[in-house]
Amino acid sequence: MSKKIHSQERPEECQGHLRAIHDTLDVLNGKWKISIIGSLSFGKRRFMELQREVEGIGSKMLSKELRELEMNELVKRTVHDTKPVTVEYELTDYGATLQSIISEMAKWGKQHRKRIMTQVIV
Repeated sequence: MSKKIHSQERPEECQGHLRAIHDTLDVLNGKWKISIIGSLSFGKRRFMELQREVEGIGSKMLSKELRELEMNELVKRTVHDTKPVTVEYELTDYGATLQSIISEMAKWGKQHRKRIMTQVIV
């Protein structure tokens, strides 16, 4: 008879895997960060461009999320000496490593929406 594994007795590999997932979710936590990264994956954006593209986000929340993304070295903020001052945001090389993950999320989301919409119509 095989021994039942309890949650406290999980193999170390599984615990490390779950810890890595939690670390990722901590960095990308919230309603807006993934959308901001998704928008920036198409190139540099000014603050107001981001606010228009990420529907529903307020300016205070966008500022907060951009600061956190910058702190985690995913987004770079560049201030241009123009009149008025121009600020652009872009993904860092490190932030760009998330593009494949976000593209897969978008792909899955499209398939899921299609599946759900098909079930609603039937």
